[in-house]
Amino acid sequence: MCVGLAAKVVKVQDGTAVVDATGAQRTVSAELLNDLEPGDYVMVHAGMAIAKITSDDAQETEKIMGALD
Repeated sequence: MCVGLAAKVVKVQDGTAVVDATGAQRTVSAELLNDLEPGDYVMVHAGMAIAKITSDDAQETEKIMGALD
């Protein structure tokens, strides 16, 4: 099973993005996505931002992941 993590983009620079996922910031590859801006939400898998998502999608993902604990 593959699990993606919802995260909010904090900074974008030179094909990478700093994202915040539940308070933890990480640098991930942003090369798969065009027009990524700070404030966008993305799905992150294996160190790569793989898709833009809505803030509602991000909240739902966090809720589901929290229920799995």
